[in-house]
Amino acid sequence: MPRIGVDIDRYLNRDVLPTVWCPGCGNGSIVQALGLALERMNLDPTQVVVVGGIGCSGRTPFYVRTNAMHTTHGRALAYSTGLKLAQPSLTVIVTMGDGDALAIGGNHFIHAARRNIDVTVLLYNNGIYGMTGGQEAPTSPHGSRTTTSPSGSLERPFDTMELALAAGATYVARTTTFDMQEMPLRIEEAVSHPGFSVVEILTQCPTYYGRLNRIGDATEMLKWERDVSDEGGAHILNREEMVGPLLTGVFRNERHEEYTEIYGRLCQENGGHYGADIA
Repeated sequence: MPRIGVDIDRYLNRDVLPTVWCPGCGNGSIVQALGLALERMNLDPTQVVVVGGIGCSGRTPFYVRTNAMHTTHGRALAYSTGLKLAQPSLTVIVTMGDGDALAIGGNHFIHAARRNIDVTVLLYNNGIYGMTGGQEAPTSPHGSRTTTSPSGSLERPFDTMELALAAGATYVARTTTFDMQEMPLRIEEAVSHPGFSVVEILTQCPTYYGRLNRIGDATEMLKWERDVSDEGGAHILNREEMVGPLLTGVFRNERHEEYTEIYGRLCQENGGHYGADIA
């Protein structure tokens, strides 16, 4: 549980505050939870890299006092893979929106999970494209209104947890911006995990999703997050438990050999160059 009065200035870039996010946006809560997690782990900010893509979530690296990369749309995991291979000792955290990660960046997401490379994805899921005008996203619930589905979405949304599990991610969890006691703990677990980690965070977008779907302001949206989700507990959820309300909690926490470890061992065996024996 986060301690009251924790000083996270070590990890926040207050010189650029306030943020560009809309009033009531949940992204600020995620940045706070990230700072709390880093403080709990007492990580050296010079050894942490926060990588962002394009979209609302992609602004996160500007607000943290660590190494930072602001990359292209859908390609944050490609940059992160290169970073981790070049400097395996770095702690690499990727902040991505649901559209950034699962639409244009979908293949990168799948294959980073398949490789089990040691990066942590914080997937901000507000069910809509917020920065570019409120269009339908891969996670927009069936029947939800967006600027491109004014009569309600006809499509079935991705279940991020099922996708991450199927692709091979070794730590998979879901939380919400309503759960400010749980969210830092899930981020801490994910960052500490030696493999590909995904924390999906349901976050409110009152400007577009809340208004278009008549849910209300940020406070009402937080209550809505509370009501549509169900805490599954600290144990690993089994398939029978993954039925009913949108579950939060840990879906997988397993140890498998990590990609940069395999790559580094092959480099050593080949005199420092992977593939040196290939004619």
